[in-house]
Amino acid sequence: MDATPNAPLLPQPSRAQRLWRSGQGVAVPAVTLVLFVLLWEGVVRAFGIPPYLLPAPSRVATELDKLGVQLWPNVGATLLTVLAGFLVSVAVSLPLAVVLAASPFVARAVYPLLLITQSTPIVAIAPILVVMLGTGQLSRATITFLIAFFPLLVGTVTGLLSTPRDTVELSRVLRTSFLQDLWMIRLPAAVPFVFSGLKVAISLSVIGAVVAEFVTANKGLGYLITQSTAFFNVPLAFGAVILLSLMGVTLFQAVVLVERVFFPWSAQAERLARE
Repeated sequence: MDATPNAPLLPQPSRAQRLWRSGQGVAVPAVTLVLFVLLWEGVVRAFGIPPYLLPAPSRVATELDKLGVQLWPNVGATLLTVLAGFLVSVAVSLPLAVVLAASPFVARAVYPLLLITQSTPIVAIAPILVVMLGTGQLSRATITFLIAFFPLLVGTVTGLLSTPRDTVELSRVLRTSFLQDLWMIRLPAAVPFVFSGLKVAISLSVIGAVVAEFVTANKGLGYLITQSTAFFNVPLAFGAVILLSLMGVTLFQAVVLVERVFFPWSAQAERLARE
């Protein structure tokens, strides 16, 4: 007969409590955002702040509404530049990270060049790139790539080199090939680091696209900002900035969703690390 006393049953959360726990991750930021917008609107109206200094959210919405369908080509142009630069950074960073992690000699030779590219302000070399590559999409995607690729590269290299030592020793004992070691051991261990780099890279891609459109563009949200401020239409510039923020948040959450769907163990490990 089991002499162990029965553990007391914990009270089960109610349906409302379960819904609150599952939805507070969305509800709390949403409520905070609404309160911030209301406070912004109230401060502007109460103190009579002119729109060229700080436009009210209602005035920003009005200016965006005036553009109508003309707004969406600008959003699409910026989104195209963001995705082009981001995808190129992924295509270049991941294979290069494997090479750098596999060969210390190549890493010592290449890292100084990479640091030089990151130490040079992209805003300074952007006009030079436009002269070299032209005023089309190629120059804008290149500028975006140069801003976005380095965090992804460093994160992936760090992940590949942080594989548990006992696992590496086991692979040596089993005499696995380089590709087997890479595919079955190092890459799975590096997934959380890769996605951390991807999240930073997609955010920086939005910044890179705006920088590129400041230098050379005839449409896009960055172009819209420069044109609206040139004519002192500050509410429209604010609207473009808000759309850029929404774009950045949406793309960031898209990367988070990909991680949760295809690599749930990585997302769970990151969530436990935060807690």
